[in-house]
Amino acid sequence: MSTLSALLLLLFVLMLLVGGKTGFKSYLSVIINASLIILVALLISWGANIIGVALIFIPLKLLTIIFLGTHDYVVAKNSFLSALVVSLIVILLIIAIQFFAQTAGFGDQAGEELVGLSLQAGISFPQISIVVAIFSTLGAIAEASVAMSAGLLELKHHDPQISRDQLLKHGNLIGSDILGTAMNTILFGFFGSFLPLFIWYMRLHYSLFEVLNDKLFVGECLIIVYSFIGILLTIPFTTVLLTNSLSKENKK
Repeated sequence: MSTLSALLLLLFVLMLLVGGKTGFKSYLSVIINASLIILVALLISWGANIIGVALIFIPLKLLTIIFLGTHDYVVAKNSFLSALVVSLIVILLIIAIQFFAQTAGFGDQAGEELVGLSLQAGISFPQISIVVAIFSTLGAIAEASVAMSAGLLELKHHDPQISRDQLLKHGNLIGSDILGTAMNTILFGFFGSFLPLFIWYMRLHYSLFEVLNDKLFVGECLIIVYSFIGILLTIPFTTVLLTNSLSKENKK
């Protein structure tokens, strides 16, 4: 058994022990999402339209992340709607910023590996950079949406007579806590994955302006910014959407 297989098996056992049926569904969500990413890469390499592939797989990934990651249909439905709307807004922002940033393609660090190879791969690197940025933000948006929906719905279950204004107030409190932890998670993930490149910059004595103008660094920082914006939009949008939905149910 390989190391990867052993870790996947250990993850499955732990998720099953901790989460039970929901843990099994979450593990299945991880496997399906990984398969979707591989399928996207294969379709792009086979010459499929990059933007078309992204438009098809974005809702599929959100459905997989949200509906398999929670056991409550109300939470899943509201989370999916809010995540989808926020994703569309962030996609428009990504397309605009990526056009001006020009971070697509290979960085200077890949120079030695590409010597003697042709860069005419027959695919659009700007479109690929857009798709990468979009898929990188979906997880953060979906996670924030589910966390907000679950927290507000739990409040509603404990106090069925809670008013709309109180739900909005508690939603702001919950959102502030989620915002802090989500941003810290994204930042630590960024520094952890980018540590080798930071060492590269230090060993080669890059100046601050050279780091800030490096294509790889700027591209990764933009993805972090997109994720932050997605979370900032998701928290209030999910709060308002779920609060209105619960208020309509109370009136009925």
